[in-house]
Amino acid sequence: MIQLSHVVKEFDGKRKVRALDGVSLRIAKGEMVSLVGPSGSGKSTLLNLIGTLDKPTSGEISIDGATLSGLADDDLTRVRRDKIGFIFQFFNLLPSLSCMENVSMPLHLRGWSRRQTRERARELLDLVGLGQRLDHLPDELSGGERQRVAIARALSVYPPIILADEPTGNLDTATGADILDLVRDLHQRLNATILMVTHDRAIAESCHRTITLRDGRIVGDLSRNAAS
Repeated sequence: MIQLSHVVKEFDGKRKVRALDGVSLRIAKGEMVSLVGPSGSGKSTLLNLIGTLDKPTSGEISIDGATLSGLADDDLTRVRRDKIGFIFQFFNLLPSLSCMENVSMPLHLRGWSRRQTRERARELLDLVGLGQRLDHLPDELSGGERQRVAIARALSVYPPIILADEPTGNLDTATGADILDLVRDLHQRLNATILMVTHDRAIAESCHRTITLRDGRIVGDLSRNAAS
């Protein structure tokens, strides 16, 4: 499903910073994987490269057997649109749009009809337990509810890959646990491949596999028979 071969990512500034240093990694279809490590270890950089939000300095990344480095920008946009759902720590919801409108946005970009987008948005908001909040604005929701809307938006095209960057990092412990339960439930229902950056040990240990990064390199790769 996802494969990286000797991936290097450098950032130029006053001095060159090597955020990833020769990372090779394979993630199989349907795996739920946590990505851990200290701040600055390269976790979010790795997520952004897999999500085609950035390009590696060298090395190869492939998704479903297609090498990303060989794709034009328009093709990368299609990969991102059709295959990848993003869940962010700070929700990134548009404040002037209702829950339904926020979830509908990716579908409008795909050219879906108004009726189709409303039906899918309603279905997804029901799925994450917010069927009664369709017309509410983000400011009218709790943090946990906003993250549920963000998850529904990420799932709008039922992408085979979900990338989550600290999805519980901006929530209290109890709400974060609820969101984790939701993500695990959706993983079982949809059999999506999930890669999740987290600093929370309990969340990391709930995944099938935990990959540890330090100084831009993989220093640990622990597999479990099943999520606990």
